[in-house]
Amino acid sequence: MARITVEDCLRQINNRFILIHMAAKRVRQLRKGAEPFVVTKNKDIVTALREIAAGKVRLAKEKPQNKGEDIEKIEVQEEQKRS
Repeated sequence: MARITVEDCLRQINNRFILIHMAAKRVRQLRKGAEPFVVTKNKDIVTALREIAAGKVRLAKEKPQNKGEDIEKIEVQEEQKRS
């Protein structure tokens, strides 16, 4: 597979800091047993970056639990059903 770069991921996520936060959170999900959305034999961090670059994961905001609190989480897009 071709090498993944931060620039590849920045096409999907415009902020480097958010990108790193997303990648770290996705790595934790993968290590807890989440299924990867791209086929790869790389380490979890590379898999997470490939998923972000492919647009398979995105950042979503949850409703605040308390006033003024803004909690972000990663939502994984479900793959389209094949006919």
